[in-house]
Amino acid sequence: MKPIVILGIFVADTSYRAERLPKMGETILGTSFVLGPGGKGSNQSVAAAMAGGRVHFISRLGRDAFADIAHATWARAGVHPEIIEDLDSYTGAALIFIENATGNNAIIVANGAAGRVSAADAEANADLIRSAAVFVTQLEQPIAAAKRGLEIARAAGVTTILNPAPAATLDDDILALCDYLTPNETETEALTGVPVTSVAEADLAAAALLARGVGAVVITLGENGVYYKDRFRALHQPVISAGAVVETTGAGDAFNGGFAVALSEGQDIAAALRFGCATAGISVTRPGTAPSMPSRAEIEALLAKP
Repeated sequence: MKPIVILGIFVADTSYRAERLPKMGETILGTSFVLGPGGKGSNQSVAAAMAGGRVHFISRLGRDAFADIAHATWARAGVHPEIIEDLDSYTGAALIFIENATGNNAIIVANGAAGRVSAADAEANADLIRSAAVFVTQLEQPIAAAKRGLEIARAAGVTTILNPAPAATLDDDILALCDYLTPNETETEALTGVPVTSVAEADLAAAALLARGVGAVVITLGENGVYYKDRFRALHQPVISAGAVVETTGAGDAFNGGFAVALSEGQDIAAALRFGCATAGISVTRPGTAPSMPSRAEIEALLAKP
C-alpha cells in the first residue's frame, strides 16, 4: 500500500483552567493543567496511522522536551516522522486558557520551529511525496510550504487534500491543486462569503469553490456530519455516533485522517465519507486530540453496527 504523506505542524498544547483570566501583573490559582500533543498536521497523522494508514509526517521541531513529546506520540501511533531538527528555534507550543464557568477559551500559539516549515522542506521530501497515494496539508505552517507540497503531489498524480485551517485567503491557483478541500463552516464562509448554517447553504458554498477550480469539496458540519460535492454529484453524510460527546476538539483532524486512509485504500467516496465520520464519531467520545484517535478495529466495529 502506498503511504499517506502529511505536511504540517506539531505544537505542545498546554491547557490551563481557572475561574478567570488574570489581570496584567496579577497571579491567580488555576484549577487544572494538561500538557499534550497538538497541531493539526500531527493530529491528522496520528488519526491516519491509528486508522490503518502507513503515514509519513513532514515538519520541524526544536531539540527540547516538547520535541520528545512529539516523537513519543508518533511512536505510539506508528507515524513515520520526516523531521527537520531546527536548532535555531524551539518546538512550538500553545497556551490554552479555559474559563471554568463557560468553557470559553483564549489561546496564544508560538509556532517556533513549525513556523519555519518552508517550500524547501517540501522540496527536500519531493520523492516521498511523489511516492504517496494521498498527500495532505493544512494552513498552520506558511502557505508557501503547503502550496509547494501540493504542486509536487499534483504533478506526480498523487491525490491531494487541503484542510484550509485556520481560515485564510487562498488564491485560485492553490485551490486548483486540490483534489479535495475539507473546510469547516467557518473556513467555508471565509473562502466564499457564504454563511453555512444548513445543508442548502453548504451546497451553495461548495458550488462556489468548485467554480474556483477545486476538484471536490467536503464541508465538515459538526453535529450535522459532512457535505460532499463534486461536478457530478452531491452527498450528505450524517454523523455516525459512537456514544455521548465528551470533547469535539480534534474531530475535524480525526475526519481528515480517516478520510485520507479510506482514499488511500481505494474506497469509493461514499465509503470514504463514512469511514471519516466514524473516525470522528469515536474521537469526540474521548478527551484530547491525538490521544482520542481510534484504532482501525474500533472504526470497523462502529461501521459494522446496523
